Amino acid sequence: MKRLESVNEFVVKFANVNGSGSASANELFAKAILRMGVAVSPRNIFPSNIQGLPTWYEVRVSARGWLGRRGGIDMMVAMNPQTWDQDVAEIESGGYLFYDSTRPQPPEAFRDDITVIGMPVTAICNATYEDSRQRTLFKNIMVLGALAVLMDV
Repeated sequence: MKRLESVNEFVVKFANVNGSGSASANELFAKAILRMGVAVSPRNIFPSNIQGLPTWYEVRVSARGWLGRRGGIDMMVAMNPQTWDQDVAEIESGGYLFYDSTRPQPPEAFRDDITVIGMPVTAICNATYEDSRQRTLFKNIMVLGALAVLMDV
């Protein structure tokens, strides 16, 4: 497998549950890239504004200034088990899948042509925070921290 490698030309898609505080956290990701001086084009995609239903947030990072959506996803941050299959299918060959590994996935849930990065986000938050709302919100922030390290943001 040949990994995708790109500097300032990639697409990250966050798959979340509506009402989980993900929209604010995802916007922080886009702002961090923008403040580094690289153009970003974020898109919030939610078929319904009902809490608990799927929502996606796509960020195109483009040093060349492209603002339109691009086909394919270089990195999927899959935080919604309801849309797992659809989300994994969207990743470009050689791309990356970041997911909450608190609940183990069967081997057939993954693809051989992508790099899988699991982090037990829920387990860490449950061990650290007592308040359920804090657990939900800080999961998103923890994911951003991990992405910042992985992408050297």
